[in-house]
Amino acid sequence: MARDFLGSWEGKLQTDAYIGYADAGEPRLVHYGCWAHCRRYYLDALKVNPKDVVAELMVHRMNGLFLVDREAARFGLSAVERQALREEHARPFREEIREEARKLAMKTLPKSKLGEALTYTLNQWEPLRRAFEDGEVELSHNLAENSMRPWAIGRKNWLHVGSVKAGPKIAAIASVIESCRRLALPVVDYLLDVLPGLADRPKREAERLTPARWAARRATA
Repeated sequence: MARDFLGSWEGKLQTDAYIGYADAGEPRLVHYGCWAHCRRYYLDALKVNPKDVVAELMVHRMNGLFLVDREAARFGLSAVERQALREEHARPFREEIREEARKLAMKTLPKSKLGEALTYTLNQWEPLRRAFEDGEVELSHNLAENSMRPWAIGRKNWLHVGSVKAGPKIAAIASVIESCRRLALPVVDYLLDVLPGLADRPKREAERLTPARWAARRATA
């Protein structure tokens, strides 16, 4: 369970609407939504009915949100600057999405694909809003999903390797390696510095040994 894994960790948690995350870390964690998952629901509605103009317009509005963030990335903007760009150019799209979802939900069958998309949008609005209003947070967690894909594909080949206990250990190793990659850290240097004598260190030192903390110490050394 996410609640057991995260324990008392504090920070920002960006997820889809999977119920397992609902009470994880409360109230220490701030939950953020994923606009890519929201958009995917409307794409599913278009697969069922390619002529669904309503769903198509919602997709275009969400494309507008991502377009603004792509421009922020292209110009290398800081979190503060990216948020200012969102406020100036993307907020109208966000407000339209909410208002249209409210109106359409009252006259759309809840069990239809469009109805499911509208329900997701409205039920997840608060975490979606937080993601939009925090320049440090991406609009989606696609980066995290993409970093997990090789492990998800590889598990078919590793099915009979090791034991049941190997799963959590592999997950921990993958998390550390992907964190190093996201921070552009030399993985080998990090492991050579942290691993020797790790078994003899007290658990309270674990937080100090994370890739982010290690990188901060390295930058000031």
